[in-house]
Amino acid sequence: MAVSYSQCVQSLKVSLTGSGRCRDNDMKRNCLVFASSTESNSNPVLQSKVDRLLDSVKWDNKGLAVAIAQNVDTGAILMQGFANRDALATTISSRKATFYSRSRSTLWTKGETSQNFINVQDIFLDCDRDSIIYLGKPDGPTCHTGSETCYYTSVLDALKDQPVCSFISLAHTAVLFGIPESELDSSDSEEADELCRTLEENEDNSRTASEMADVLYHAMVLLALKDVKAEEVLEVLRKRFSHSGIEEKRSRVSEN
Repeated sequence: MAVSYSQCVQSLKVSLTGSGRCRDNDMKRNCLVFASSTESNSNPVLQSKVDRLLDSVKWDNKGLAVAIAQNVDTGAILMQGFANRDALATTISSRKATFYSRSRSTLWTKGETSQNFINVQDIFLDCDRDSIIYLGKPDGPTCHTGSETCYYTSVLDALKDQPVCSFISLAHTAVLFGIPESELDSSDSEEADELCRTLEENEDNSRTASEMADVLYHAMVLLALKDVKAEEVLEVLRKRFSHSGIEEKRSRVSEN
């Protein structure tokens, strides 16, 4: 859900039936499956599909392509490296983001030292087929500095004379953190009610957007108080896309 599914990005993941054919009956132009290396080696049809996909990538004169890792839940760009044919094949088989180190002339899997692996959920090629996106869920900080992402330096912020700070938002947040949980619950309910009234009273879209912003803001404060990360919520939403609402409710009932 983090990547824009536009015509310039082609998903490489398809599901297999028992016969090893694409469930979509090869309607997708490129069929690539996530599979263990054992399965791939023992299934010549699957191996052939992987080989054709790897052949279709426009590797540069050194056999490399840019490979970008993106958080499947937040959409954050985590890091950028390079991949060669073997690195992409390894990522497909292991589901761990794997790159090619130009300085060491060897493959390396993100997390092999820190254990902060990037667990790949899907892989995308751009429209020119010369760059790759590993869409995955990181086990921990991606950057060696301990930051979630290697891209934490804003050029435009650095060019400003001084940082811009919203004192109103900070003050509002401080107030919300300082009130009892019962009052915060009442405040959240009030904001949700105001959002619903924009539908009941047929208010304009700008009013609906404003009320939704209030709901989201209060929800984020509540999450912070409960020590729940936004990524945890987004992960739940992402998993719900993979099965129906009825199945999701049944799973919750069975867990209880």
